[in-house]
Amino acid sequence: MAYKTIIEDDIDILVAGAGLGGTGAAFEARYWGKDKKIVIAEKANIDRSGAVAQGLYAINCYMGTRWGENNPEDHVRYARMDLMGMVREDLAFDMARHVDSAVHQFEEWGLPLMKNPDTGTYLREGRWQIMIHGESYKPIVAEAAKKSADKVFNRICVTHFLMDDSKENRVAGAVGFNVRTGNYHVFKAKAVICGAGGASNIFKPRSVGEGAGRVWYAPWSSGSAYGLMIEAGAKMTQMENRIVLARFKDGYGPVGAYFLHLKTYTQNGVGEEYESKWFPALTKMVGKEYLDTEGQHLSHKPIPTCLRNHAFINEVNAGRGPIHMVTMEAFQDPHLEEIGWHNFLGMTVGQAVLWAATDVDPKYENPELTTSEPYVMGSHATGCGAWCSGPEDVSPDEYFWGYNRMTTVEGLFGAGDAVGGTPHAFSSGSFTEGRLAAKAACKYIDDGKAEGISVSDKQIADLKEKIYKPLETYTVGRNEIVAGSVNPNYINPRQGLDRLQKMMDEYCGGFGVNYMTNEKLLQIGLKKMKIFGEDLEKIAAEDIHELLRAWELKHRFLTSESVFQHTLFRKETRWPGYYYRGDAMKLDDENWHVLTVSQRDRNTGEYTMEKAPLYHLVGDKEE
Repeated sequence: MAYKTIIEDDIDILVAGAGLGGTGAAFEARYWGKDKKIVIAEKANIDRSGAVAQGLYAINCYMGTRWGENNPEDHVRYARMDLMGMVREDLAFDMARHVDSAVHQFEEWGLPLMKNPDTGTYLREGRWQIMIHGESYKPIVAEAAKKSADKVFNRICVTHFLMDDSKENRVAGAVGFNVRTGNYHVFKAKAVICGAGGASNIFKPRSVGEGAGRVWYAPWSSGSAYGLMIEAGAKMTQMENRIVLARFKDGYGPVGAYFLHLKTYTQNGVGEEYESKWFPALTKMVGKEYLDTEGQHLSHKPIPTCLRNHAFINEVNAGRGPIHMVTMEAFQDPHLEEIGWHNFLGMTVGQAVLWAATDVDPKYENPELTTSEPYVMGSHATGCGAWCSGPEDVSPDEYFWGYNRMTTVEGLFGAGDAVGGTPHAFSSGSFTEGRLAAKAACKYIDDGKAEGISVSDKQIADLKEKIYKPLETYTVGRNEIVAGSVNPNYINPRQGLDRLQKMMDEYCGGFGVNYMTNEKLLQIGLKKMKIFGEDLEKIAAEDIHELLRAWELKHRFLTSESVFQHTLFRKETRWPGYYYRGDAMKLDDENWHVLTVSQRDRNTGEYTMEKAPLYHLVGDKEE
C-alpha cells in the first residue's frame, strides 16, 4: 500500500516527544520565539503521554528556595552522592536553579499541590519531594504546550532525524509515520528538541505473560531519545549507569511515599533489620567517601540508592528473603492507610489492583518487595543520555560549545531523558530542561546558525523506503510461515524483543544473573548483538501497529548496543546494586573518576569511546 507523504516545511522548532521535557520546550519556545513556528510530534497523545501519563503522587524535585528549605548547590551535592560522584554538575545546578519556577507555574495552571497546614508551605514527602494530587498532572501541563505550539501532531512515531545536506553534522528535522493511518510525515526544521523517552523493556522484565505491561518505568518508553540521537551521530554519556529499583513485588508500586511519609521500614524474611550487616564489607568496596564502616554516610546524607540495593540483593541471595515492607504499623492509622492506597491509585493503579486480586491487605500483612530489572533513562536517578553543552555562566570549557542543552549534533537539543549527566530531575526537572533547551534553540536560530539548511528529496525518499521496509518484508515472505508466526525469511517484533531482552539479561547484567557481568560476557553479548543487528534488517511487520513495534525495537537495539559498549569501557563496579563487573568488583576512583562518552559512526556503526573530565563545581560542605 502506498502511504501518503505529508511534508511540514518552514518549521523553526520541532519538538520530538511531548512528555514533560517536550511540553516544557514548547511552552518556553513560544515566549522566546513569538514569531516562530513551533511544531510538536508525539507518538501517543500529548494529553496522556510520557512517564507522567498515568499520574504522579509527588513532584520529586523542588528546592523550596523561597522558604529557605534548599538551594541548588544542596541538590547538586545530593545527586552527586547518590550517583557515586558521576554528575554533570553544571547541568544539574542549571536545572535546580530554575525548577521552582516551573512548579509554581504548575500550581497556577491548576495542579493541586498539598499544603502543610501549620506552615502554609508545600507538604514535603522527603527533603526534595512535595506531595500532589497528580492524577491529571500531564493533561494540565499538556494544555500549556498545546496553546504554545502552532501544530501538535499526535500519533506520529518519529523514527529518524533528518540531517542537513549542505553542512556536515547539522540536524534538519525529523521523519516518522502516523501509527493510525500509516502516512509518512516529514518535518523540516531549523532546530530540533528531542524530548523522547528513555528505555524500558530492554532488559528481560520480571513481569511476563499477562503481566508484561506491569513494568516500573513507562512501558511505551522505547529508548527513542537514545536511538534517534545515536543514529544521528550524537555523542552519548553514562549509558552504563542503568538503574535498578526496589519496588513492591509484581506491581512495581513505588516505595518512596511509604518510606518518607508513612515512615515504614524494611526487614528480611525472619523479621530482622538487614542493611547494616552488609555495610562494613561494602565500605571496603566503595570507600569511605560514600559509606563509613558503621554504615553511616559521612556527611549524614541518605545512603546512595545503589548501595541499599546491594544489601537487599545480598540478603536475598543469603537465603533470608523475601524482603518485606513493614506496613502493618503505619496502616493502623486511618489517615496513613488512606495515603498508602491513594499513593497507588493516583499513579500506579496496577499495584492496588494486584493487592486486591491476590488478597494482600497491607494493614494485616507486610507486602513483599523485590528489585526490578534494569532501566536506562536520564531523568530519574540515573545519568544516561546525550553529551550536551551546559550554560555559559557555569560550565567549564569542555562542557560548553555555544548553546545550552545542545548535543554534539548542531541544532539538536535535548530535554528530560535525552540529556546525560542530570540525575534526579524527575518530572519538574525535565520540564525545566525543556524550557532551557527551547530558550537556547531560539537563540541558535536568531544567531543565524540555522541558515542554509537543505534536505534533498533523495534523503526523504530513502528514509521512507527504510521506514516501510518491514511491511514489504512481511508481504513478500508471509506465504512461507511454517508454524504460528515462525518464518525462515524474517523475524517479527515480538520475537526480536524476546531475543534482545535475553541477551541484555544474560550478558549485560540483568536480574536473571543477579546483575553480574564481566568483560568476557560483554564481548560475547556484543558479538550476538552484531548478528542481531543484521537480522533486524529482516524484521517484518504485518500491519501499522507491528511497524510501530518494529521501530521501537530498533531504537531499543541502538540503546542496548550503547549500554553494552559503555559497560565494557568502564572497568570498575561504580554502582554496586545496579550492576557488577565481576572482573573489577571495586570502585576505582584513581582510574575512573571520569564520565564516559561514546560516539557511533553514522556510516559504519563503529563505536569510539573516551573518558571526559569530571568537574566538581560545588563544594562538599553545605552553607
